Amino acid sequence: MPLSTLIFVVIIIGLVAAFVTLSQKEKSVSGSWIQFFAKGKEAGFSLKEIELLRRLAIRCNIEEPTALFWSQNQLDICIRSMVRGMRMSGEGDEQGNQDFLSRLYDFRKKVEMEKPKIKTGISTSRQISEGQTLRVLVAETGVFRSQVVKNTTSYMTISRPVNPKITNMNWNGQKLSVYFWREDDAGYVFDSLVEDEVFSKGISSLKISHNDALFRTQKRKSIRIKMHKAAFLYLIKDGEPPGKLEMNPGLKCFLEDLSDGGCAVIVGGNAEAGLRVKVQFALDNSPISMSGTVRSVDFNEGIKRSILHIEADQLSLETRNKILGEVFGMLPEEDEDELPFRLLDDEVMGMADSPQTNQETGNDGA
Repeated sequence: MPLSTLIFVVIIIGLVAAFVTLSQKEKSVSGSWIQFFAKGKEAGFSLKEIELLRRLAIRCNIEEPTALFWSQNQLDICIRSMVRGMRMSGEGDEQGNQDFLSRLYDFRKKVEMEKPKIKTGISTSRQISEGQTLRVLVAETGVFRSQVVKNTTSYMTISRPVNPKITNMNWNGQKLSVYFWREDDAGYVFDSLVEDEVFSKGISSLKISHNDALFRTQKRKSIRIKMHKAAFLYLIKDGEPPGKLEMNPGLKCFLEDLSDGGCAVIVGGNAEAGLRVKVQFALDNSPISMSGTVRSVDFNEGIKRSILHIEADQLSLETRNKILGEVFGMLPEEDEDELPFRLLDDEVMGMADSPQTNQETGNDGA
């Protein structure tokens, strides 16, 4: 065979091989995007939203685009890219962008809350950790606050329950309904009986009976972030529009945890559940106002401070997106010196540096 003919045959074979390879690659990519749209529909996104997600995946160079529907890390990359793009383009206030961002945050929350957890629920009071905060209900008397001091296989020792309005209480033989919220799990309730009044670890306490039939009351519906951020607290006035920003300082407090469902703040003195309040703070150098109802109060008698657990009213879409951006770590690190209203004056900074405040921040939030 002449050399020229051999070269021609080799070239033809190479072109055919390249064409076959390219066709297979295009078919693979096409199949991949068909699978991407199918997964998107399964996840509850509209065709328009799936197309926006596809563009995000391409912009972020996601090697396996379908991973967006199950991988928390890949989804975070795309959401962070979108938030950054909205900031740089100045399109953060556009309703369409806020709607789509809200859908992404809802899906992000779903992915995190459905992923397997190492920690599981509990079924007996013997599994309750020492230090767990308790709410103790005595029928026809009231609700008291307590804490687990010691927990053995035979009995549980709790600190003598406290209610500021009820000082004289005979605990021996009392029937109790005990409520508690287990961190990153759910709420529980069980019935118990006071067996004895004792001193344990130098604390006036009650020895109560165990119960192997805990009732799980509710699971957490929001994901929260721990923080220690200066904020202002206000009482809500009658007829006040929701989300109204205050121009004057309120009661200084510290925001201890935050979610799109509420927050926990530390304040000086005591307070009562049921109060209508508003917390004002800053995220991403913008003022945020969260109105809500105080659902419970943890008062520390020793340092005269309280943790208020606040359930938020319905938030505006933009405010909710800002809060979820903070919860999921999508917002840039903010410069506290650039806050739009003065939070960090000398008095607040002094409060932050005080030993009492540092002691209290070890408590759990909402």
